[in-house]
Amino acid sequence: MPLYESVFIARQDISQTQVEALLERFGGIVAEGGGEVGTTEYWGVRSLAYRIKKNRKGHYVMMSLDAPAPAIQEMERNMRLDEDVLRYLTLRVDAFEEGPSIMMQRGRDDRGRGGRRDRDDRRDRGERRDRDERRDAAPEAKKDEAGAAAPEEKKDEAGAVALEEKKDEVVTAAPEAKTDEAAEANVDEAGAAPEADAATTEKTDGGDA
Repeated sequence: MPLYESVFIARQDISQTQVEALLERFGGIVAEGGGEVGTTEYWGVRSLAYRIKKNRKGHYVMMSLDAPAPAIQEMERNMRLDEDVLRYLTLRVDAFEEGPSIMMQRGRDDRGRGGRRDRDDRRDRGERRDRDERRDAAPEAKKDEAGAAAPEEKKDEAGAVALEEKKDEVVTAAPEAKTDEAAEANVDEAGAAPEADAATTEKTDGGDA
C-alpha cells in the first residue's frame, strides 16, 4: 500500500486530551478503510504564519499512514468537516524517516534554548499592544487639539471684528468732526463781520468830523 504523512492543526483553545481524541478518531477512520497508522508525533502548540479563524496558534500533529487512497480521502473529508481542525495536509512519500522528525528535533532545540520562540511571541504581542494603544490615543489627541484650537479661533475672530468696528467708528467720526469745525468757523466769521463794519463806520464818522 502507498505511504503517506499527514499533518493537521487543531485550534489552540482545545486541550491536549481533545487533540489525542482527534488523533484516535482519524486513525480509526484509516483503520476502517484497510490502512494502518504508524508513528504519530505531537509537535505542541506553535505560532501560525497568519491568523486562521481568529487563531494565532494551533496544536500540530503528524501521522505516518500506510493506507489505500480511499481511506486517506475519507480521513481528509472528516478533517474538513471538523470545526476543531484549522488546516491539514497529506503527502505521499516513498519511505518513512527513521527517528524523530525535523520538527520534533527543532522543538527540543527550542526548549533547550529556553523557549526563545515563546519570548518572541510575547515581544510581538507587546509591540501589537503598543501599536493599538497609539492608534486609540491618536483620535483623542486630535479631539484635544481641535478643542483647544476652537477658542483661539473664536478669540481671533472677535478681535478682528472689534478692530473693524473701531475702524468704522473712526472713519465715520472724522467727517462729522470736520463738519462741526467748519460750522464753528463759519459762525465765528459771521460774528466778526458786523464788528468790522462798525469799526469802519466809526473811522468814517471821525474823519468827517
